[in-house]
Amino acid sequence: MRIKLVIAVKFLISAMLARRVPRKSIIDAIKKLQGLRSDVGTALAAFSMTSSQGKDAKCPGEAGKKSPCGAPAKAGGGTAKAAPSPATGSGAPPKSATAGAKGRIIAVIGAVVDVQYDAHLPPILNALEVPGRTPKLILEVAQHLGENTCRTIAMDGTEGLVRGQPVVDTGAPITIPVGEPTLGRIINVIGEPIDERGPIQTDKFAPIHADAPPFVEMSVEQEILVTGIKVVDLLAPYVKGGKIGLFGGAGVGKTVLIMELINNVAKAHGGFSVFAGVGERTREGNDLYHEMKVGGVITDDYKTSKVSLVYGQMNEPPGARARVALTGLTLAEHFRDKEGQDVLLFIDNIFRFTQAGSEAVYVPADDLTDPAPATTFAHLDATTVLSRAIAELGVYPAVDPLDSTSRVMDPNIIGAEHYGVARGVQKILQDYKSLQDIIAILGMDELSEDDKLTVARARKIQRFLSQPFQVAEVFTGHAGKLVKLEETIKGFQKILGGELDHIPEAAFYMVGTIEDVIAKAQELAKSV
Repeated sequence: MRIKLVIAVKFLISAMLARRVPRKSIIDAIKKLQGLRSDVGTALAAFSMTSSQGKDAKCPGEAGKKSPCGAPAKAGGGTAKAAPSPATGSGAPPKSATAGAKGRIIAVIGAVVDVQYDAHLPPILNALEVPGRTPKLILEVAQHLGENTCRTIAMDGTEGLVRGQPVVDTGAPITIPVGEPTLGRIINVIGEPIDERGPIQTDKFAPIHADAPPFVEMSVEQEILVTGIKVVDLLAPYVKGGKIGLFGGAGVGKTVLIMELINNVAKAHGGFSVFAGVGERTREGNDLYHEMKVGGVITDDYKTSKVSLVYGQMNEPPGARARVALTGLTLAEHFRDKEGQDVLLFIDNIFRFTQAGSEAVYVPADDLTDPAPATTFAHLDATTVLSRAIAELGVYPAVDPLDSTSRVMDPNIIGAEHYGVARGVQKILQDYKSLQDIIAILGMDELSEDDKLTVARARKIQRFLSQPFQVAEVFTGHAGKLVKLEETIKGFQKILGGELDHIPEAAFYMVGTIEDVIAKAQELAKSV
């Protein structure tokens, strides 16, 4: 077919040059030929139509009519293909012109499958289905190789595929169910439920590939997302519409922090959350689901559930891990755009999302200077670092107040009072950190009076940064607290100002507001 097309192009150019057709007509004809994938006869039809424009219009070539030159002219000089619509909404997206076209597998190399078609190739990013496979096997078109062959990426295992096996074009990108019925459910990359609770009852579907919104529709306003977690809101506030990174080793409380954020966003903002598990262990995904059920974040009724789960586990092929984040993003975009909700989208683990494209072997460690986590920092608006040293002190959430940062930590955005209190807290904690070596060697008695006061206030601040979580009530026995930003600022302001120097540091541990501290101090005084 390629040889025929080249012959047609050469014939067309030589014929036009012989008849002194203007250069513009030659260029236009070549552009039309680039869209042709049929035979030489169709190419000559384009030639007859174009040459008529260059010489007295002897061949009118109206669309659908027989031209005087003897070939049926096609308007546009090629086969028009409808691009898949990126819009989300009710019903399945529009199908492309190649919907239902059948191809056959000609090569299988791991997760990469080459498929050949007799006629028109499906567009890039279209989903192809291998009939008769259980579970359903979807191939996503990644590249056109020529010779009517496309290269695809498998969304599931390719074991058992053979050359010559038929493949059907669905005519659209991977399309998933969206909307409130997905709350409390677990779906995979292609939108199928994997929680053994039956199909998702919805009439709303959306493709996972969509165009980014135009810049004119994007909000430039810097607004803080109040989470109700003191250490986050005070020292590393999140911005609405921003990107946040949670960094920490195993067992320091990332999952509990995520669950509390989901719970608080639902309570404080009436919003939903979407959790995309990318390349995590199946056991971790199972544990998270059951912990969310225990914590009340997920219930059997979607009307009271607060989160949708999308899983592409570590045992999945790289195609699924590279696309499961887009599946989660599609769910979140539907809640935002179609239902007007505030949405919190979690992707755990973002490194394994990038790793899926390269399939490098990565040994996780508590090392933030490792190139993989370090490259992520530039894209983030806030980083919340969880520290094992703080977790060992029994302070939860184990957020490091000195390593955690935020781009909106600016007096022009958060206000002078908030900024002043946050920097004052960080200064006292930094001074305490520098004094710890002296305390370890010589003891507290060798410190000056000012240093002793700094240490006392720093230890109170450290404990006041702890907070009981609602989702962890079953483990801690403490009722969960959601603290307003104004209360957080007021509490730390009083500690910095010395108003609470007379209260023992034990009263600051695992409480919400400063009023809770005073009430706990009175209880401690009674028990002594």
